[in-house]
Amino acid sequence: MKKSLGAKTITYPTPVFVVGTYDVEGKPNVMTAAWGGISCSDPPCISISLREATYTYHSILESKAFTISIPSEDHVKEADYFGIASGRDVDKFQATGLTPVKSEVVNAPYVGEFPFVVECELLQHVKIGLHTQFIGEIKDVKVNESLTEGDNSLIERIKPLIYTPDYPAYYGVGEMVERAFSAGRQIKPG
Repeated sequence: MKKSLGAKTITYPTPVFVVGTYDVEGKPNVMTAAWGGISCSDPPCISISLREATYTYHSILESKAFTISIPSEDHVKEADYFGIASGRDVDKFQATGLTPVKSEVVNAPYVGEFPFVVECELLQHVKIGLHTQFIGEIKDVKVNESLTEGDNSLIERIKPLIYTPDYPAYYGVGEMVERAFSAGRQIKPG
């Protein structure tokens, strides 16, 4: 028996995306967003949904580009701060001591210390309600070179954060349960 929780914004896992943009004056800014994920394979696209009240919202519309930096567990405080503070009021890079790096591919900065970066050109945006979904065509994906070596999965080396919307908290990724496209082959139809 299942209990209804009602129409809520809960799904698992929910990512911790740090969205990077330049404001109209060219100042680098970042914000943490949890509403997003891969939205198309060809062309490769990722989407994020932001409220119009955010500083980043207007920067994406202006520059037509954004990055998504994936923080590791080591940067949970900075990732949380990026979601609490507003770029209208504070230089988040200066406050945290992290480094804005200008993308070589799109007109947006990313967080130099974060291990994984997705660089996007704005493909389209759709106002849904309280949020607008920004769909970015992925132009490049970058990962710290030191993390590309080894036998285990890249996710195990990156150690990305996961957000839980029902009980606002951050979690790490657990161990692999089974290989995809292999586990299901163990089931033999009827």
